[in-house]
Amino acid sequence: KKKYLYAKANNQVCMNTAPDNFNGRICDLDDADKPREKALAHGIGALSNAELLAIILGSGQQGKSVISLAQELLARCDQRLSQLARMTISELIRDVKGIGPAKAISLYAAIELGSRCQSALSETEPQITSSDTIYQLMRSQLERLGHEEFWLLVLSQANRVRRKYRISQGGMAATVVDPKILFKKAIDMQANAIVMVHNHPSGQCHPSPEDDRLTRKITDGASLLDIRVLDHVIVTPNGYFSYHDQGRL
Repeated sequence: KKKYLYAKANNQVCMNTAPDNFNGRICDLDDADKPREKALAHGIGALSNAELLAIILGSGQQGKSVISLAQELLARCDQRLSQLARMTISELIRDVKGIGPAKAISLYAAIELGSRCQSALSETEPQITSSDTIYQLMRSQLERLGHEEFWLLVLSQANRVRRKYRISQGGMAATVVDPKILFKKAIDMQANAIVMVHNHPSGQCHPSPEDDRLTRKITDGASLLDIRVLDHVIVTPNGYFSYHDQGRL
C-alpha cells in the first residue's frame, strides 16, 4: 500500500516565567499575571512551571504567596520537574515549609495523572501510515452494519488519530453529510489532517457520483483551512476502496 507522508512537528519549549521574587498575594497581581486568568486568556501552555504548581497547590501560607511557595519548591528540586516527581510525599512535607499532606497529595495526584495520560496517549493514538491502517482501524465498526455511516478521523501532525467522530448515520443506500459539522469538529480539535471513512452495506466497493462530489467538496474546503485530507476510505463486507491509493485525491 502507498505510504502517507507527514511533516514532523518541531519540538518547542515555552520559556514563560512567573513574576520573579513575588511575595505578595495573588489578588495583588495584575489580571494578566494571575495564573488562572492567564491560562484562560492564553492557554495552559502559557504558564510557567511555578504558575502551574501554584494552581495545583491552591494557596500559600501566612507571609508567603502560593507562587513564592511554588518557586521555593522548584528551587528545592534545582528547577527540575523530573527531580520533583521522584521525591516522596514524606520528603516533600518535611523539606518544604508550607506544604502539608493535603497539598502534597494534590501535587502527586497531578503528577500521576500526567504520567497515566502520557501512557494512554501512546496506547490509544494509532498512526495512519496507509489505507490498510484505516481499514483495520474502522472495519469492526462498519463492515457488518446494515446502514451507512460516515466517520471523520482527526489526525495530529504525525498522522496519529486524536479522535474519531461519527458525522452521520443513514439508510442502506446513503447518508447525508453536512460539511459544516465535519469542519467544526476538525477545527475544534485543531486538526492537522483528516481522514474520511464511510461504509457501503451493499458490498459495492467503488464510490458513487455523490461520494465523488462530497470528497471534492471536503477536500477543497480543507485546503482553504490548511488541513490535509489523507484519504477517503469506503469500507464494505468484502474489502475497501481508497481514494488515495487510486490517485483520486
